[in-house]
Amino acid sequence: MFQGRKDSPLTEIGQAQALKQRALLATVQNLPSKKYSSPQGRAVHTAHLALGSDEDLILDDRLREIDFGEWEGSTREEIKSQIDYSFESGIWNFKSPKGEDFEMISDRLRRFLKDIVEPAIIVTHGTTSIVLRGLCMNLDQAEILKLPKDQGCIFHLSAGEETILR
Repeated sequence: MFQGRKDSPLTEIGQAQALKQRALLATVQNLPSKKYSSPQGRAVHTAHLALGSDEDLILDDRLREIDFGEWEGSTREEIKSQIDYSFESGIWNFKSPKGEDFEMISDRLRRFLKDIVEPAIIVTHGTTSIVLRGLCMNLDQAEILKLPKDQGCIFHLSAGEETILR
């Protein structure tokens, strides 16, 4: 089920993935002191587990998950039945009725990136993550949709390059 802006609790799998991220972060030297998160409950819970605390966590609305509009709460099969292009392409993420399109989510994430003045840890959501990472790497929409969507890992971005810590 695609949640988008719906705010369900973090699942047991999500909790385990966040604890894995915590273990991964423990291996990183010189972690950034700035920590940002989407204010959605599941992201804040993830941040708390992954960072060991939510102290000094800056909640930023621009990191919310994409608004899937009328598709919020829909299953994969329900969305597939409403589109006339490949579901696997991922383009549907930006074409939901009454939801955010690619330009809308890109604009809010560009504004967020413009405001960051130092390295930071960012906790966000699936679609928001790939767009944010793609913008950092100067990718176009088609390239962004090909980025890994793994969970329970760390995407380290530096100088326009991405390294995945697993």
